[in-house]
Amino acid sequence: MVEVADGRVRAVIAAVAPAIDGGRYAVKRTAGEPLEVVAVCLVDGHDALRAMLRWRPEHAAQWQEVEMAPAGDDRWLARIIAAEPGRYRYGAAAWVDAFATWRREFARRQDAADLRLAAQTGAALIREAAARAGEAGTDADLADRDRLAAWAAALEGAVDPAALRAIALDEAAAAIAARHPDRRLEAVWPVELPLTVDRPRARFSSWYELFPRSAAPVAGRHGTLADALARLDYVAGLGFDVVYLPPVHPIGRLQRKGRNNSVPAQPGDVGSPWAIGSHEGGHKAVHPELGTLEDLRRLVARAHELGMEIALDIALQCAPDHPYVTAHPQWFRRRPDGTVQYAENPPKKYEDIYPFDFETPDWRALWNELESVFEFWIGQGVRIFRVDNPHTKPFGFWEWLIDRVGRAHPDVIFLAEAFTRPAVMHQLARLGFSQSYTYFAWRNTRHELTDYFTELAHGPGRDYLRPNAWPNTPDILTETLQYGGRAAFAARLVLAATLSANYGIYGPAFELMEHVAREPGSEEYLDSEKYQLRHWPIERPDSLAPLVTLINRIRRENPALQSNDGLSFFATDNEQLICYAKRCEEADNTIVVVVDLDPEHAHAGWIELDLRRLGIAEDLPYQMHDLLSGARYLWHGARNYVRLDPARMPAHVLRVRRRLRREQDFDYFL
Repeated sequence: MVEVADGRVRAVIAAVAPAIDGGRYAVKRTAGEPLEVVAVCLVDGHDALRAMLRWRPEHAAQWQEVEMAPAGDDRWLARIIAAEPGRYRYGAAAWVDAFATWRREFARRQDAADLRLAAQTGAALIREAAARAGEAGTDADLADRDRLAAWAAALEGAVDPAALRAIALDEAAAAIAARHPDRRLEAVWPVELPLTVDRPRARFSSWYELFPRSAAPVAGRHGTLADALARLDYVAGLGFDVVYLPPVHPIGRLQRKGRNNSVPAQPGDVGSPWAIGSHEGGHKAVHPELGTLEDLRRLVARAHELGMEIALDIALQCAPDHPYVTAHPQWFRRRPDGTVQYAENPPKKYEDIYPFDFETPDWRALWNELESVFEFWIGQGVRIFRVDNPHTKPFGFWEWLIDRVGRAHPDVIFLAEAFTRPAVMHQLARLGFSQSYTYFAWRNTRHELTDYFTELAHGPGRDYLRPNAWPNTPDILTETLQYGGRAAFAARLVLAATLSANYGIYGPAFELMEHVAREPGSEEYLDSEKYQLRHWPIERPDSLAPLVTLINRIRRENPALQSNDGLSFFATDNEQLICYAKRCEEADNTIVVVVDLDPEHAHAGWIELDLRRLGIAEDLPYQMHDLLSGARYLWHGARNYVRLDPARMPAHVLRVRRRLRREQDFDYFL
């Protein structure tokens, strides 16, 4: 049976967007980033409607409102900008506007008697608005009341049709009446839609992964957090703003893996940092060979001084000798022989790692303890976490944990390291992860890159999944990097840093172009520092560090590259050339990128730009400033020729400079 609260309510709100699964999950924005809301609002007949976008911080009782503007086809549009990170709610309200309807119809009336009668109707509506202004009671409202009362009296006293029309259609008076609408019969969207506002670094960041134990200045010595602190100046010089450390906890000794993931470990093998815990401590301790908690706090403080942050890896798993294993045996699954079940991904075996049993009857205590791990490191000054393999833990746990941590610490950022099925990656993002790893490492052709990043920028996940593109990680050495040489590293760097507002590299392996796999067909590094110490000669003259530094400077100086919203791909007549652009209209900043996807051969071709989309006049030349080489090209029209030689540089990163005017023989470009 249909229940009707008040049949006099005629306004209908048919939809409000964006809304993730009908409001089940939060839309994401960053502080200062607009949220554009569209509501479908309609009414029977031809009466005028008004609509408001309503929003408030989740802890506030009072709604704030922004007038929505008609955008055609019963769509109404408004934007809000939250200045501070936190949890918010938004929705819409709409009502039949009797005053606006009267005024619109009055403007079309011609007969004098009809005008006089309509004026009386309008005067009554205006007096009602005056009464509402008086009820509001502020000095400004009382002044409005008096002006509205005078307007109604003037309308009632006028006789001449011309005078009536002038009085009734007074724009200034109408604006006063509009401030005091009759909303007794308004419709309100029944769902308070959630909005999570993160700090800007969730939207735009450049990550650098660094193993502290490989940061020693001399080969053969175990590096420390103090060595990592000394390395920060180098990383800051490269232009990164997030320094990501693998787990810094004590490493288990039982079932420890040796070099190149060998079994058993040999004396002196340092083990995997992801095999967490020993008699020296667990997830709330620092590996003694790295240093102390005070060393970590110094590292965090120094990073802040350099304009960077430390991100910590949190891996919710244990080495066999982790204190949890003996203190909480109920948190682990047992095999038929009574031993604890280690991690497996057949045929791979991870004997040095015990996963938690999230189906344990003691799950509440387990959840609370794991939450306390994040709170502990937050207490040390860490505000960014890269979470290892979140797709192997329950979705419900992540929704609960991220919500609790986010409410207490709205500045915390979570990166989901989940290379898994698309639906799972999207679900983790819906649950609250601030950023997500992507399949970028395995997208190589023009078609693959175009389809994938078009989906990320403009597909259904655009309001909740923020991609973070990495060309390499300690686990991922792609075939392209194994065999493509310097040009492949340069091209993948440009692609990652310009296609995605968030990107990262695993260094110094990347800038030193580490490319030898453990064996043919493997994406594992030979002599991976996941299992052993490495010494990286970061001053090597052939390092890609200068290019990395330039790319990061280009990203900082061009707002178009700091968001994914303005991404567009354009046609080329050569499959080995990919062309795309990003545009930030607010900053009048447009970047066009062309990349040669073949690391071995030079390629040339014609590209076809959409000038209107890029804000370029079709009848004027425009300058393309290559921010990589410094060269400047004068282009005209949509179709232009490019040639790239990967032996020199496999990409153009072109800033569009529009022609302003011509004076004598000189062009002036913006």
